[in-house]
Amino acid sequence: MKNKQLHRGMETMMNFDFTPEQEMLRQTVRKFVDKEIMPYIKEWDERGEFDRNIFKRLAELNLMGVCIPEEYGGMGMDYNSLAIVCEELERGDTAFRTAVSVHTGLNSLTLLQWGTEEQKQKYLVPQARGEKIGAFGLTEPNAGSDVASIQTTAVRDGDDYILNGQKTWISLADIADHFLVFAYTDKSKKHRGISAFIVERTMPGFSSRPIKGKLGIRSGNTGELFFDNVRVPKENLLGEEGEGFKIAMSALDNGRFTVAAGAVGLIMACLEASVKYCHERKTFGKEIGRHQLVQQMIARMEAGLQISRLLVYKVGFLKNEGRRCTRETSLAKWIACDYANQAADDAVQIHGAYGYSNEYPVERYLRNSKAPVIYEGTREIHTIMQAEYVLGYRQDKPLRKTLPAWRPAEN
Repeated sequence: MKNKQLHRGMETMMNFDFTPEQEMLRQTVRKFVDKEIMPYIKEWDERGEFDRNIFKRLAELNLMGVCIPEEYGGMGMDYNSLAIVCEELERGDTAFRTAVSVHTGLNSLTLLQWGTEEQKQKYLVPQARGEKIGAFGLTEPNAGSDVASIQTTAVRDGDDYILNGQKTWISLADIADHFLVFAYTDKSKKHRGISAFIVERTMPGFSSRPIKGKLGIRSGNTGELFFDNVRVPKENLLGEEGEGFKIAMSALDNGRFTVAAGAVGLIMACLEASVKYCHERKTFGKEIGRHQLVQQMIARMEAGLQISRLLVYKVGFLKNEGRRCTRETSLAKWIACDYANQAADDAVQIHGAYGYSNEYPVERYLRNSKAPVIYEGTREIHTIMQAEYVLGYRQDKPLRKTLPAWRPAEN
């Protein structure tokens, strides 16, 4: 009897089927992408233009806070539902998955984890509803992977902090209303002297400007942030002074999860485009899909898709359980983004000369696939992290505040 009960329990734990709600969500986002993004993305990409109306439409579908609890304005769905949204959006274009990654993954989930009740009501609720847009300001001109090298400072002045500095490569820089900004409150403590702040675009001394000439994600807004004696109320300190590094790293756990999920969507897009072309194009008297070396590339895409998806949904499962999963998230981000980059390269190869032209979408997939291999931890950083976990050099310590486990709504 015990063995039967154990077996029955294992079957429940190892269920890979989507719930009816998740399937409905996937179809909703897929239809949205097919109708609202696919017909226009080629033009947006050529013009380097981000359509702000996409946010309004996403908000109308309640997709800006899909995994934020209903009490804070979200849909209250599980964390893998966020992965599904990111998959399907990236199938349309990386720019729109990036927007949700930054708004929901890096900003809103960080507010959910670390914010006070007052901060959640003021900033998280309107973000989850899509009424306001959130972004994330960590990277600086001389500080990418080396977070401790940031130069932005926050000096206490009565009931305020005075921020001075610059951030770069910030997604939604010209669009977002709220920014999570990391600055030194005590440089003598190195990374333990970094603190996190909620900054509003309308605060005097704040400005932004776009970055042009990007290789990929051209239809996404990316830019720089500038802080010139920006006065931020002490109530906008997120967490405690000196917790900024921990807050940033926990935020990146959520961001990397969404990036990995997006990479799954990009592999999916490459595979769909390549399979379609394999049946359309004929050489030497037969469909090119009949050639074994083409089949090898298709098989590699399929393997990458299935492996990456399993890694991503494992992370989502751990998040649903309320368990810290920095190690698993790092692996999913590294592997999925590498597979997506390879899938895009193979897709261009399958399309031959046509793959080198924007007549087909695969050249855009290849350009877009490079950035995720770099941002939110380069391939090399994640390689080192995984080795250090295996060797016992790295261990994740408990955080003062954890991301809430998912709890299904009671009927």
